[in-house]
Amino acid sequence: MNQTFSQPLFEKVPIVGILRNYPDQHMQRLAESYAQAGLTTLEITMNTPGAAKTIASLVKKMGKQLNIGAGTVCSLKDLEQALDAGAQFVVTPITDDAVIEECVANKIPIFPGAFTPSEIYKAWSLGASMVKVFPASKLGPDYIKEVNAPLNQIKLMPTGGISLDSMLGFLRAGAKGFGIGSQLIPKQLVENGDWIALTAHFSEFVKKYNGFLNENH
Repeated sequence: MNQTFSQPLFEKVPIVGILRNYPDQHMQRLAESYAQAGLTTLEITMNTPGAAKTIASLVKKMGKQLNIGAGTVCSLKDLEQALDAGAQFVVTPITDDAVIEECVANKIPIFPGAFTPSEIYKAWSLGASMVKVFPASKLGPDYIKEVNAPLNQIKLMPTGGISLDSMLGFLRAGAKGFGIGSQLIPKQLVENGDWIALTAHFSEFVKKYNGFLNENH
């Protein structure tokens, strides 16, 4: 089982696709479409039924093409289940010292959720790989820009309500990555098994990110 997170793969397109309560029978095909479009990092939330089994299956089959991680990790118990399943990275909705410290000790990338500048700084100080600013849609790009001014050493990953249209604003404000759920992975396309449309939809996010890179290099 490949439990090694690939930083170069993540940095290629630093978007974490969030899977919460998606049909398990479609997970393999979804992951294949995701990789085919050029996306690199998928998060399965631990409050999804059968999450550990899904993580283990995807890591086994796609762990060299994609970073497969566990989200909504709120406790050491959640973390143990996630790591036993082979999760290559961990995402939390909150800043929990014990979870962050355990991930750092085990060299597992951790993206903890934080809201205020104090929470963001604390999460980073504890060893976060990036700090998930959540919920980002309520804060907007200006918040990221303002936090970045004094805390520019911290890598911020806005999450919650990010869309294809709003991505550029957050990138220009200094975001270093994103966590995106239903806007990136429309459940209807997955349930209908419309893999061609889904791959095309995924590709739009890759094009948008690459367009930003071309603008700024």
